[in-house]
This record gives sequence, structure tokens and C-alpha cells, in this order.
Amino acid sequence: MSGHSHSANIKRRKDAVDAKRGKIFSKIARVIMSAARQGGADPDSNLKLRYAIEEAKAANMPKDSIERAVKKGAGDKGGDDWEELVYEGYAPGGVALMVVCLTDNRNRTAPDIKYIFDRRGGNLGATGSVSFLFESRAIFVVEAGELDEDALTEIALEAGADDVQIEDELAVFYGEPSSFTAIKDVLEARGLECQSAELSWEPRSSVTIESQQDARKLLNLIEELEDNEDVQRVHANYDMPDEWLEELAG
Repeated sequence: MSGHSHSANIKRRKDAVDAKRGKIFSKIARVIMSAARQGGADPDSNLKLRYAIEEAKAANMPKDSIERAVKKGAGDKGGDDWEELVYEGYAPGGVALMVVCLTDNRNRTAPDIKYIFDRRGGNLGATGSVSFLFESRAIFVVEAGELDEDALTEIALEAGADDVQIEDELAVFYGEPSSFTAIKDVLEARGLECQSAELSWEPRSSVTIESQQDARKLLNLIEELEDNEDVQRVHANYDMPDEWLEELAG
């Protein structure tokens, strides 16, 4: 899930991985297999596979599980035909959602997603109904350590990142999707440990959540979407206090 605070969402995402580790790993393995099947087993020449492996590492997926998924995907040319679909809609309170899915059966996935939106008081929209509120970005969250703002800005310039922001003890680097590999390489060369490295739909503006009741409705919708086996990631343009997010997700 992507919302306003990357540090709070990273904590929530890690908590979710701990609680549902097997299901999360299964979803990531599906992405790895799909990427390897389409572009081969070499992450240096298959950027989609490299992104998937980085996500797996950030979720602490075991190395041997990653390698098995790569081998299975690269060797399974006659397996399931996966396709990526993005569903767009609104949650209660006017928060925009982009739901990224990887599925082998869109006739199953589409009604499932619509049912979840309807059940939780949301509204599933047509393609393009909310995507204009987001932009595709490469986003890296690293431990800042002893580095101050000037040092982090210097690293951002070296890496070709557009911006860097400090949240708590973390630094968030932003860049164009095409710069993903270059930025990641510089961060690794500088010895910075990535808590998250992903291509994400970043909101251009945010909707402020006015009450904990509204926050609970929103998070219940997002949680049920994320629990669906075909959903890979949910991106949202909400803004709420970090303590609400942590309390309600606890």
C-alpha cells in the first residue's frame, strides 16, 4: 500500500508480511515467475525481473525461494499466461485507489475487485478515472544513518534522482522509472541499505482523512483488496496521521 508517509507504510507493510508471510511470498513468487517467463532469468538484462527480486528481498523472502521462482518461470514456457491489470476507483471519503493485479483469469479478478469495492463502500471506476491523480515513480527508502540533508542531496545528484526527503530516520529517494537501475546501483555503492525499492504510483496530491472512523473504513477496504490473491499492490492518495495508521493497522 502506498499513501502519504513512506516510513509509516513501510512499517505497516512489514507487519502485514509478518502476519501473512506465506501469502505475500506466493504473490511475489508469481511476479518473479511471470517476469522470468517473459524476459529470461538474467536480472541484469530483464529489468522487470530485477524489480521483482528487489521487492522479494525487501520482504525478506528467502534466497532459495527467489531462485526457485526464477528457474520455474524461465523454464515454464507452457504455463499459465499471466497479465497485469490495474483497476481504478474511489474509497469512502473520496480517496483515489489504484489496484495493481497479476492474474491468469481476468474474468475471475474483475468481479472479485468490484465486489470488494461495493462491500466496503467504495466505487470501482473506469480506466483513467483516477490514474491522472498519480504518476509512475522509482522510489527508494533507505536508512539515513549519520547522513545529513546535504550529504543525502549529494548522493541524490550523483544517482540521478529527482528528489530526496527525510522521514524519521529514513531517506526517500525519488526518480524516473527509467532511472531505477542507475539509482539503485549508486545507493548500493554508497553502502545504503534499502528498506524498499520499487516502481510505484505516487499521488500528485492527497486527500486528508478527517476522522478515525473514515480512516478505519479506508484501511478496511485496502486490507481486503490486498488480501485478494490476484492483487499485488494498492496505491492510494490519502493523508492521515501516522499514529492513526499504526493504531488501526495494529
